[in-house]
Amino acid sequence: MSYYPIYLELEGKIVLVVGGGSVARRKVEVLLAYGAIVHIVSKSLSPELNNLVETGSVLQIGEVFDNKHLDDAFLAIAATDDTGLNHVISQEARKRGILVNAVDQPLDCDFIVPSIIRKGNLSIAISTSGKSPALAKKIRKQMDLLFGKEYERFLVLMGTLRPEILSLGLKQEENSRIFHEIVHSDILGALADEKWGEVEEILNRILPKPVAAKDIINGLEKS
Repeated sequence: MSYYPIYLELEGKIVLVVGGGSVARRKVEVLLAYGAIVHIVSKSLSPELNNLVETGSVLQIGEVFDNKHLDDAFLAIAATDDTGLNHVISQEARKRGILVNAVDQPLDCDFIVPSIIRKGNLSIAISTSGKSPALAKKIRKQMDLLFGKEYERFLVLMGTLRPEILSLGLKQEENSRIFHEIVHSDILGALADEKWGEVEEILNRILPKPVAAKDIINGLEKS
């Protein structure tokens, strides 16, 4: 089985997690990092999950799963150590058209969760289609060394530059040339070493005159 890679917007959306152990904890922590509103159902909670509930970061809506717990859920994750219960959760979610992931039960999953590298707005998802999560984790650790803070800085920079350039009304070919020239310049190395003067020189060489590189870099240095 192969999976279609997709990125979901979870900001402000309800995700139901059934389970309270270490697996559920890992799922919840990632979901919170992406802005999800997490509802959890479990009789017992790990110390970390209990703390999240007590601080209001996560809402515990029950101790024993009930179909009503799926009300308003955008996604569901069955992370209990009871395969039969996970299967029931999967069936009920699918009846409602809710995407579901049942941990280590591929036939009960509509999606799998990849191993993720995140550097600010840069997200790299690594999947082995469920064949070897351990290999995905190994690859993630290897790739994590290749993508430093400079990539996060670069995307902050481009988040400001791109709309400014597009607002100039240049031809599509010219916009494409500018963006590609920036990417293929030495700017990532300069950002890695925090050589702001060099960053400014590179941008001044590439950018149209109406765009003030210095102002943009000043904002980047303070971020």
